[in-house]
Amino acid sequence: MSRPLPGLGAFRTFEAAARHRSFTRAADELGVTPAAVSHLVRELESQLQVKLFQRTSRVVRLTDAGEILGMAVAEALEGLGRAVARVRDADGQPRLNVTATPSIAIKWLVPRLNRFLERRPGVDVRIDMSRQVVDFARAEMDIGVRFGTGDYPGLRTDRLFTETVAPVCSPKLMKGPRPLRHPRDLRHHTLIHVDWQALGETWPTWEMWMQSAGVTGVDATRGIHFGQGVMAIQAAIDGQGVALGDASLSAADLEAGRLVRPFELTLKTPPQFAYWIVTPPRTAERPLVQAFREWLLAEAAAMQNPASERRRKGSRSPR
Repeated sequence: MSRPLPGLGAFRTFEAAARHRSFTRAADELGVTPAAVSHLVRELESQLQVKLFQRTSRVVRLTDAGEILGMAVAEALEGLGRAVARVRDADGQPRLNVTATPSIAIKWLVPRLNRFLERRPGVDVRIDMSRQVVDFARAEMDIGVRFGTGDYPGLRTDRLFTETVAPVCSPKLMKGPRPLRHPRDLRHHTLIHVDWQALGETWPTWEMWMQSAGVTGVDATRGIHFGQGVMAIQAAIDGQGVALGDASLSAADLEAGRLVRPFELTLKTPPQFAYWIVTPPRTAERPLVQAFREWLLAEAAAMQNPASERRRKGSRSPR
């Protein structure tokens, strides 16, 4: 007669401790205390009657038995995760859980989502908007879109696009007593700024744009300042001034006529920063996740190639 196996919770706790080589980091991942992790590991050792960790005052190390069990449990949990995903997909309602920062979700992803759903009717897409980087090991997320340098250890990363910025404003600013016809006309309008810095890099500013446009005699520091691009875009839509708008965040509003580009001069953003598709290994090869990743990349390529974008819209998929 076979011995009963310890519970799944004990194996999950052991796997996290084995992967991190730390009870403290495992506790952070699982949302429990280090003492709770230590207690469950000791219970597991007692049930199996084998020592899994060598404990010292500073670190914990896996024993030979711990190494063997650690690899087996990691493989088993990954397989269980894939099986659960297949069961969900086989339940008649395929589900895709997507995480994205609020700005790119609201201004870029959601306005395009119907085009993916036309290709995949019946798919249940759930969008989680969070400014925090989601821990895929704890959250039930299948794929994400993040802005950063692409340094996401343990995750598959695909560069979605690198951002550019250009002036955008409400169409009504193109008319009236002081219409925008030449960059020097900006002196008569409120400038909308996005104040952003990271890793010693600065997002393109109005000072940079004015210099590139050869404009002098305009105070490029005055106006309204925001910490997020999506807020600057909304202020421009509301007619409060002219913003240096991110291409991705302003694309849907330009297409809908809520915004116009008074001048074509475009600035590139810091090259090491981009939008990335991030996928955990447990979901990266799922057909639905692969299809969504390929669709995201196609949408990004079309956005950066206006002629391709017009052709694509003229030949929507019949599915």
